[in-house]
Amino acid sequence: MKAIVTVIGKDQVGIIAGVCTLLAAQGVNVLDISQTIMQDYFTMIMMVDTAACRASFEELGGILDAWGREKALSIRIQREDIFEAMHRI
Repeated sequence: MKAIVTVIGKDQVGIIAGVCTLLAAQGVNVLDISQTIMQDYFTMIMMVDTAACRASFEELGGILDAWGREKALSIRIQREDIFEAMHRI
């Protein structure tokens, strides 16, 4: 299943590496990534494939959220179909 990961927060060293390391440790493959820095704020959106993920979707969300809170970042994951439905005009 494809999913969308979003990351927002103050820019700091290691955000991309940290998120990718967490995802790889769970067997999640990064398909596409876009990131930018707006003034001092880091924003990233990733499309990932969770087909081989070792954790449940809810557990993966918890892992990302916990790491994000440690780094003062907002990290969310949503199933691609739900993300698309929420952002359809």
